Amino acid sequence: MSNYLHGYSSEEQKRLLYQAKMTENTIYQDVDFSNIKDVLEVGCGVGAQSEILLRRYPELKLTSIDLNEAQISVAKEYLKGKSYCDGRYEISKMNAEFLDFGETEFGGAFLCWVLEHVPSPKKVLSEVRRVLRPGSPVYITEVMNSSFFLDPYSPHVWKYWMAFNDFQLEQAGDPFVGAKLGNLLLSQGYKNIHTKVKNWHFDKRNPQNRTRFVSYWKDLMLSASDILLKHGCVSEEDVEMVNKELNDVSRNPDAVFSYSFMQAQAET
Repeated sequence: MSNYLHGYSSEEQKRLLYQAKMTENTIYQDVDFSNIKDVLEVGCGVGAQSEILLRRYPELKLTSIDLNEAQISVAKEYLKGKSYCDGRYEISKMNAEFLDFGETEFGGAFLCWVLEHVPSPKKVLSEVRRVLRPGSPVYITEVMNSSFFLDPYSPHVWKYWMAFNDFQLEQAGDPFVGAKLGNLLLSQGYKNIHTKVKNWHFDKRNPQNRTRFVSYWKDLMLSASDILLKHGCVSEEDVEMVNKELNDVSRNPDAVFSYSFMQAQAET
């Protein structure tokens, strides 16, 4: 997508690496590739999830694809610095809607924060199913942006968040695709489909994690500020106020942060 919401700056690439480390325990709690030898990773980006997969499953051979050359370059450099990754991965530029692989080449697939950015999730899932062997597991982690909750009430944050999601929809993405994973997988012939809602909910009982996630969320939201400003979706004042309101929330001892996402598991 030419108008990819978060952009491809070096700051955004660092944010993706940090995001993967911070969310690792929640995302991988129910992921199990321990008996799988060859996995296809769709949308590897900067290699943040690739590194985790290779570290967690030392017998795994990973084939990763992405559509952006800048991201692929960062991913290769990032993984090259990890000795436990040596000789265990391949990264290629490829469109997930038209995979350049033969049928039944892989024993598993992994997609994380990918389908929200593609124009046709059904086509991607159809292609993934085509290149997997019968009985192969698929794990998909996706956003449900309507679940975001923040207290105290922060009007500029909500205004910006709506513009953020509206723009993604206008660019043929889907910021709510997580809630639709069951239907999408069923429509493409997957079996044994299970979905689980996972939640980050922090209040004054866990102030350190609350502060950490509010800061992370501010970086996530503002990573889209350049493109939202460029397209007239928000104003400079909106961006400034989002920064202020989230800083205020992070310092408020009674603040509440909550966000839920969906993880689906299925078999071919």
